[in-house]
Amino acid sequence: MNWVERLNAVINYIEENITEELEFAEIAKIAHCSSYHFQRMFIGMTDTTLAEYIRRRRMSLAVADLKMGKMRVIDVALKYGYNSPTAFNRAFQKVHNIAPSLIKQDGVDVKSYPPLNFQISIKGVDGMNYRIEKKAGFRLVGIVSEIDEDFDTNWNIVAQGWQIAKENGTFNQLIALRDSEPTGIVSAFGVRGYFDDYNHWIGVSSTKEIDDKYEEANIGSFTWAVFQRTGDVKEYWSRIINEWLPNSGYEFDDGPDIEVYPDSGWESETSEIWIPIKKASSIF
Repeated sequence: MNWVERLNAVINYIEENITEELEFAEIAKIAHCSSYHFQRMFIGMTDTTLAEYIRRRRMSLAVADLKMGKMRVIDVALKYGYNSPTAFNRAFQKVHNIAPSLIKQDGVDVKSYPPLNFQISIKGVDGMNYRIEKKAGFRLVGIVSEIDEDFDTNWNIVAQGWQIAKENGTFNQLIALRDSEPTGIVSAFGVRGYFDDYNHWIGVSSTKEIDDKYEEANIGSFTWAVFQRTGDVKEYWSRIINEWLPNSGYEFDDGPDIEVYPDSGWESETSEIWIPIKKASSIF
């Protein structure tokens, strides 16, 4: 299966199991990648998180159950995995801006979110500068912030981490520790245990001794697609996922995502984006 077929297989799986507990790790297996990378790709392609997409689909189906059937609100809540009416009401109102108890009234406006269908589209008018490079492993030292599994608040967490590091002197201290490649400031996602948990690192490659203020992790040897990013980081990530990856012959390997910034930091208009890759497999 190609990448588009895998994505549509994921959507079919979600639809077939929409009333069951959906584990992100199991969903990602269908796409043949880690949970972390799949969620990052999903938001890059759809501009919404995987968790939010599932919530919207359930609440769309809940409207039909409440309007057409004889089910009580509590019965519909339980059907879609909400153990309390309060949690279901909150989710329902977030999508439809109305309480589920009012859904049968005439003239009520609700939203419909049909299942996604992924298709190949022609893009790529603007070129993307990249290289494929096998790199040795390195020791990353730095500070770590926990990030959220469904990616809703991650950009704010990352921005806050950079700001604090600059204000309290950590930024300059890390630069002083750097003594090996990569030679910039490393912003890395999913380093500890390679997606066993969700975390963001600000650090440098170093062989020097460190104090208890910092953590360390060994980044293994990978083949990387290294992009020369200019402009908005989120937009460039979206281009990598939507334009480059589906036609590259590669897929994500089970390593961390790395962004390498100049010493001016995260606000720089340029950086390198490193994604760990391997040859794409033709079957799951």
